[in-house]
Amino acid sequence: MNRRAFLGSLTGGLFTAPLVAEAQQARSFPFIGILTPAPAGESPTGLPGKDPLPFALRDLGYIEGSSIHLEYRSSAGRDDRFPALASELVALKVDVIVAATVPAIHAAQRATTTIPIVMVLSSDPVRLGLIKSLGRPGGNTTGLASLTFDLSRKRLELLKEVVPKLGHVGVLLNPTSPAIREGLSETKVAAQALGVKVEAFEVREPAAVDAAFVAILRARPDGLVVVPDPVVASLAPRIWAFAATNRLPAIYGAKASIDDGGLMFYGIDFVEHVGNGAARYIDKILKGAKPGDLPIEQPTKFELVINLKTAKALGLTIPPSLLLRADQVIE
Repeated sequence: MNRRAFLGSLTGGLFTAPLVAEAQQARSFPFIGILTPAPAGESPTGLPGKDPLPFALRDLGYIEGSSIHLEYRSSAGRDDRFPALASELVALKVDVIVAATVPAIHAAQRATTTIPIVMVLSSDPVRLGLIKSLGRPGGNTTGLASLTFDLSRKRLELLKEVVPKLGHVGVLLNPTSPAIREGLSETKVAAQALGVKVEAFEVREPAAVDAAFVAILRARPDGLVVVPDPVVASLAPRIWAFAATNRLPAIYGAKASIDDGGLMFYGIDFVEHVGNGAARYIDKILKGAKPGDLPIEQPTKFELVINLKTAKALGLTIPPSLLLRADQVIE
């Protein structure tokens, strides 16, 4: 498959796979399977821009089409498709499977106990039963933990600082992932301490976002927490436009939302964490490392970005103490 076949919008994947017969021909370089929930035409992470993985691999000496091949399989937001897609990658005898989100990781683990699995967007993998420990994950799985639980709680606390009278907050999320559900539970615990009511609004697939918008307008929350996931992230421009039109303060888990005009972002650098991080694991495994011996990599940097222009449009005054803690302020 040439590069144009998977470089599209976000991480650049167009997710159109070559024929199985072609993929099973004699290989002179490794095949990497990518198992993702992102809709066709979107990236594995759902974030806008080019797919960081091929570029990160290139920096390590792997060139798509000449020294490595990326074989994408997308569930298009349907987690029930993952088992069949994981089985396809196993049948193709890929050398490594990169699985994005917990349902994809579970499907890959059920499909094979021998092909190395690199997990991304895995939240707390020990708590979710994906691995034995962070230091020595064991089995055929290693990768990156995104710490979604802690981030969900922190986003609510930050929104409360910006909207002191926040009494009712909506949480826009895709509930199909166990990690997202756990994150919602953590948010509700934090909300009790802050005296805030939390109401979840579900987006299981892109087509469901309009119904979620109607439900949010009916509930009239004081603010919105947008939980990152490939399906929700792919809708970032629409979500930001909805929040702006309805003067709804919102904090996002996808940095691109702030570039589009969103109010606040708090989270990890997905390009570094997912793209570069996954590439490092692939490189180590292809050079002979056993995945079960490779420690889980956790994010070390969390970014806070505030859009002052949007804050002014919403009639909000950002506390000076919060501006001092921000990594970036857009004016």
